[in-house]
Amino acid sequence: MPQLRDSGSRGMDARKVRVPQYEGFHRIFGIETEYGVSATGARNGCTANRIATAMFRPVVSRSRSTNAYLPNGSRLYLDVGAHPEYATAEAADPRDALAQDLAGERIMRRLACGARARLRADEGEAVRIHVFKNNVDHAGHSFGCHENYLVRRFVSLEAVEHELLPFLITRQLYAGAGRLAAQGFEISQRAAYVDEAVSSATTRARPMVNTRDEPHADPDQFRRLHVIIGDSNRSQFATMMKLAVTHLVLCVIENAIREGSSSGLGVCALADPAYANRSISRDLGCRESRLELCDPEAFRMSSTAMGYDGTEGRGPLALDIQFYYLAVVEAFMDRHGEQVQAAAPHTDYRWVLDQWRALLEALRSGRSGVLADRVDWIAKYELIRALRGRDHRVARARLEQMDLGYHDVVDDAVYGSLLTHGAMMSLIDRRGIDDAMDHAPHDTRAALRGEFIRRALSEGVEFSCDWTRLVLSSPERREITLLNPFGVERTEQYEDILAMMGSPRPLDRPI
Repeated sequence: MPQLRDSGSRGMDARKVRVPQYEGFHRIFGIETEYGVSATGARNGCTANRIATAMFRPVVSRSRSTNAYLPNGSRLYLDVGAHPEYATAEAADPRDALAQDLAGERIMRRLACGARARLRADEGEAVRIHVFKNNVDHAGHSFGCHENYLVRRFVSLEAVEHELLPFLITRQLYAGAGRLAAQGFEISQRAAYVDEAVSSATTRARPMVNTRDEPHADPDQFRRLHVIIGDSNRSQFATMMKLAVTHLVLCVIENAIREGSSSGLGVCALADPAYANRSISRDLGCRESRLELCDPEAFRMSSTAMGYDGTEGRGPLALDIQFYYLAVVEAFMDRHGEQVQAAAPHTDYRWVLDQWRALLEALRSGRSGVLADRVDWIAKYELIRALRGRDHRVARARLEQMDLGYHDVVDDAVYGSLLTHGAMMSLIDRRGIDDAMDHAPHDTRAALRGEFIRRALSEGVEFSCDWTRLVLSSPERREITLLNPFGVERTEQYEDILAMMGSPRPLDRPI
């Protein structure tokens, strides 16, 4: 049965995989989500470790490990602190990455339902398992949602810090999940828990962007941008926007480097990114938090030249920074929109730009409530206002219960109800999510990995894999490397390793 392998890319064979046709605007996207777990109604109480262990029993039974790759190309594992984690398969399009992320919610729900059935034998029929797709519990523990973007190796970490980070910090205006904190409601769940701008640390200090060099691709061509600053979103719209708009900003940065020109984004560099991040998170009206830039005069001159200057002689708001990025991206898309669209055809980038502008205009005009059907923090804030409107003495515990319940992918009584009643925007229907549970995106190497795993499971042969390798352990050992994340060619070597496993047979959904 399968055993997990993990590798970076530096230790691979010396063979170089060159893909010059992908020197344009193609990208690989992925999301890693850590989930929180708890149980209610148990006679003796259930620790997070016991719940997670019960959830992963079928995974261990199949793989003899709490780590496994699935036939849809994703990775499922148990992280430190009893956090189930789901890493999507590689996607070459934001919409496909969204579908894979939603498949992860459904897979976690299935695991939780199985665990509930097993725990009820000891804990009684009243026991219920809760799995939270969020980033902080009310005891103050934080866990992450990490976005991964494949970027060209020539993009320096300095460019990431000065040109991309201000965008990542200010996009919480529409990508924040919201939370009821001790001092009041906040836009972002992660803002209070990230300490540094760019760092290789993961536990000692939480950076906004992690620099650990594991591209899972040709390291001479690519690096993997590992974004830690983002919240876990229930809103499909928010997930789609944070992926698609971040991609467009990266396209601007990469293209400027290729052309030897300036992206124009360096003027947004923040003097104190961590302080700006926390300050924006507390500014629900998007009107109070003025940001200190490294070069405020350069920003003022650039924004004025582009026909937008909302700073009124003071430090810019997060909205001003976002409007500036929007203007730069719109100008870029006027020149390169066709190539960007061709690189990821499942996402309508004209729709993305229109939505980006519309939501910024709504926030600027003080009409944030119109975004309650697509932005998590606003949806949650409006629910809290409604509860307080019906009963101004409503207990904080009731508000905290609603806050946490919004993220429960098992019970799903809050967000799920909004979605069912059309109060939250849906971009991927149930059929699309079901398909993503079973199949990897067809245009990345995840399709080859998924087929390999499906065949191995159906034949009951021993195998292992990671993001870049497939290993068949019996009837004789064979190993192949899939270093090109865009590669979908069924090579002779790949066909041979499938043939060694015998003819394919139908396979029930394994998890």
